[in-house]
Amino acid sequence: MDIYLAEPRGFCAGVRRAIFMVENALAQYGAPVYVRHEIVHNKHVIADLTAKGAVFIEELDEADSRRPVIFSAHGISQKVAEEAVARGLTTIDATCPLVEKVHREVRRFQDENIEIIVIGKQNHPEIIGTVGQVSPERKVHIIYTLEEARRLDIPSEARVGFVTQTTLSIDDTQEIIAYLKQRFPHICGLPKADICYATTNRQTAVKELIKSTPNIVILGSKNSSNSRHLKETALKNGAQRAWLVDDWRELDWAEIDGLDSLGISAGASAPEYLVEELLAELARRYDNINKHRVIIAEESVNFKL
Repeated sequence: MDIYLAEPRGFCAGVRRAIFMVENALAQYGAPVYVRHEIVHNKHVIADLTAKGAVFIEELDEADSRRPVIFSAHGISQKVAEEAVARGLTTIDATCPLVEKVHREVRRFQDENIEIIVIGKQNHPEIIGTVGQVSPERKVHIIYTLEEARRLDIPSEARVGFVTQTTLSIDDTQEIIAYLKQRFPHICGLPKADICYATTNRQTAVKELIKSTPNIVILGSKNSSNSRHLKETALKNGAQRAWLVDDWRELDWAEIDGLDSLGISAGASAPEYLVEELLAELARRYDNINKHRVIIAEESVNFKL
């Protein structure tokens, strides 16, 4: 069996930074350390950190006020930040710097009285945090599809600005942005769509995998937006089969038996050891495993703490 390994894959700089911040807090303060929301959307990462003493919560009133609280990589609203101050909590902000960039842009739109369009999934933690950067009385238009963009109730001559969730489908988002620019000639936004470098690279690498094999395995959790979009990217670009699994144990091996090739990638919140475990299981089950690297970019991004 020929195995094609997407590069880059797995952890991005924002995820590495967030996980390090939890581990560093545990080393500095001891257990328990509270984390508001899953630090990243991967069940193995959460299990690993829980075993080390992290306690994952959804609301600040669940935390012991004497212990530090870490904000997840997805970012938080202004309301949550203010609540933490009011409670006198020691906080550590693990928000991805690329998400922070989106937050700054949304606040600028508010300050300049620009109509705000946010492209993203309404109830995703990142979108909740982004929308929560502006005052509650301010209207924010959240859209996820081209159809929703077409239904926007905004005059074409209005001053409009847009931002996007960082983990969306590149192709779908570009289509929406193209429509917005056609409808609102004076629309403003960051020079590039806010989809992060890692999301872009991983989706591009999956497209490249499909040139070598129609069978794609994505390692990642179902609640991970970027992992789900990797599977969708595979299917939309010619894959005959695509699986999104947390690890090799979730695969239906009857579907793998008989294949002569397989492509493998991993979401930005999936640890590399999951890829290594899958490769070990493939080698155990099948003879003549030949591994091939499919490289579309070299990543050297690191974020300061």
